[in-house]
Amino acid sequence: MKTEQKRAEMIKEISGVNPLKCMKCGKCSASCPSYNEMDIKPHQFVSYVINEDIESLAESKSLWKCLSCFACVERCPRDVKPGKLIDAARQIVVRERGRNYLLADEIPELVDPDTPQQLLVSALRRYRR
Repeated sequence: MKTEQKRAEMIKEISGVNPLKCMKCGKCSASCPSYNEMDIKPHQFVSYVINEDIESLAESKSLWKCLSCFACVERCPRDVKPGKLIDAARQIVVRERGRNYLLADEIPELVDPDTPQQLLVSALRRYRR
């Protein structure tokens, strides 16, 4: 099995999503609050996973611009859940980088003082797996 194929299968496994159900209606992208910031839109993200072009996803800014609000998950008529695919791809990238994408000492410099504490705790719980 090729590396890209393994990575695509891992994304599908982590997310629990079947991207082949996507009918490219664009409702996920239309509901995305980060749409204008993304170079790969949520509906396109699904196609990249199907086509096993994971390297392009890993290098895209969309991977980190996604707010994980799951508006796309709520709007999808086929239950494809693009937000879960994006979250799974993030996990793959973090794992491949040895879980050192962002060191604990670097966090205080990056946190806006107005950031809700609940957001930080939620992020810690999500990415510490």
